[in-house]
Amino acid sequence: MSAAIVESIQAALREEQLDGWLFYSFRGSDPIAENILRLDHARLATRRWFYFAPASGEPQKIVHAIESEMLDSLPGAKRVYLPWQQLHQHLRDAVAGSRRVAMQYSPLNALPYISRVDAGTVELVRSFGVEVVSSADLVQMFEAVWTAEQLETHLYAARHLREIVDVSFKEAARRIREGVPTTELDIQDLIWREYESRDLTSSHRPIVAVNAHSADPHYQPDAARNAAIGRGDFLLIDIWAKRRTPHSVYDDITWTGYLGEEVPAEHQTIFDVVREGRDAAIELVRRSHPRRVLRGWQVDDAARQSITRAGYGECFIHRTGHSIHEEDHGNGANMDNLETQDNRRLLTGTCFSIEPGVYLKGRFGVRSEVNVFLGESEAVVTGLPIQTHVIPILSV
Repeated sequence: MSAAIVESIQAALREEQLDGWLFYSFRGSDPIAENILRLDHARLATRRWFYFAPASGEPQKIVHAIESEMLDSLPGAKRVYLPWQQLHQHLRDAVAGSRRVAMQYSPLNALPYISRVDAGTVELVRSFGVEVVSSADLVQMFEAVWTAEQLETHLYAARHLREIVDVSFKEAARRIREGVPTTELDIQDLIWREYESRDLTSSHRPIVAVNAHSADPHYQPDAARNAAIGRGDFLLIDIWAKRRTPHSVYDDITWTGYLGEEVPAEHQTIFDVVREGRDAAIELVRRSHPRRVLRGWQVDDAARQSITRAGYGECFIHRTGHSIHEEDHGNGANMDNLETQDNRRLLTGTCFSIEPGVYLKGRFGVRSEVNVFLGESEAVVTGLPIQTHVIPILSV
């Protein structure tokens, strides 16, 4: 398996016209490198190691004498060092003849998700006459592109999460009609039980936020913060989960509802602003893929400009979306031109969320989240139907 991965890396380097990819880690400092090279995360690693995959030729492994077997699972010539001078010489020899080498580095720390190599190590490599460039797009190819099997796990999760939204709203309605005291934690517990009964798992418990709590994008109820839910309340549910099988990938959606028969005009108006921003981003992706290169920041701009034109730009306080993979927030391109300018290309075979929001502090917040998968011939919104209006929960 490792040999096949390295061959794929070398093919990608030739396609990107790079001379090599230099992986480096010190005491687990680069989990991206460990993931791509299929290294054991649990293995004791107390010394620096380097792995240089050239575009053509034999890879080079540089390991410390007391951890000389660290990279034995990988193909290539092994160079063992003890004094630091020997490390420098091995590294110099490994990259000799290379002009442009990729590392997990981001110029000006523009993408902190990728920036795993410290400035001093970059300086060291540059001292050998090598130009260090970002591996950001390379990382996507190996950390964000799904297999056909992973797409199936996503579609499984997407189908069940849509059902769980409906189950949650119906249960909230039942409790209110029957006069059963209900809190955010009650609905959160219900969702978690639904995960378990549907062979789903998640990194964190879901967001269930009522009224002013929904204006906090990352609010989660707990023993200290747990509001009652009653008639006339506004409810936001953000749920993300994946199937309990190896290498499954996430689905991640957000829906909003109102605990009444009719939704107040203001809540629907804000939802419409968010929906139009969401749909502007979706339309840009659909119009562009796969005919032309599209970058993460451009998708953010589409949603943000729509919401700004409606007068709520200052209330949209996070990026438009994130990469989705085996972790809910993956290592691919994010839809972001706010927190960062994500210049990474949106690659075929990857998936991301589109989730603009408008947050009226102290009152309520609306977010509408969908997932978009980039297929060979078109961009597909999964988990249909998507939300088109605030759900009047007591009329369901």
